[in-house]
Amino acid sequence: MRASDRAYAMLREDIVEWRLPPGTVLGEVEQSQRLGISRTPLREALARLAADGLAAPHNGRGVVVTPISADTVESLFELRQALECQAASLAAVRCNPDVFRALRADFEAAAARLDADPDEDPARRGYYALVARLDAAIDEAAANPYLTQALGNVRLHLARVRRLAKDNPGRLRDTAAEHATIAGAIAAADPALAAAATRIHLHKSLEHFTAVHHP
Repeated sequence: MRASDRAYAMLREDIVEWRLPPGTVLGEVEQSQRLGISRTPLREALARLAADGLAAPHNGRGVVVTPISADTVESLFELRQALECQAASLAAVRCNPDVFRALRADFEAAAARLDADPDEDPARRGYYALVARLDAAIDEAAANPYLTQALGNVRLHLARVRRLAKDNPGRLRDTAAEHATIAGAIAAADPALAAAATRIHLHKSLEHFTAVHHP
């Protein structure tokens, strides 16, 4: 792996996981020393982060980790709804139903685990891994590389938002049920239902975020 690719991956993970929170200045000298690379590949990595929208120019020198505001999240969800509803609709037409029947069963089981152990980290990690599997299955079934690329960038920002929204055991159980409904609608080859189930899930997710930050 090239030094710039390695630096990009490490910085991106640090930003998504809030080890580098919004407002952090990514100074070239400091970050090149921390990552053990020269400043040239670091600049390439910082340019890629800026292209992703995870960083922005800072006072004409270096870059800073971009902030997350309520307006930013609302705009992100507007784009997410357009992309994810279309992806779910296409997946319902083009998918292997057995894949999504299995995912529906997995989400139903995940909801039961979250209900039994709502504060257990393994249950939560397993749930988020399952969500990633559903995303990947929808991307593969939709079979539209441009849509997949656009969704990849949106999901990158959503990973940061998820940390900000704070885990709520009740909400996690609800989202597991909502994802089970989405998977079931796709398995049933019903594009309208798949899009509607996705739209409802996104609406409830945005409501939860808004309630956490604007009670």
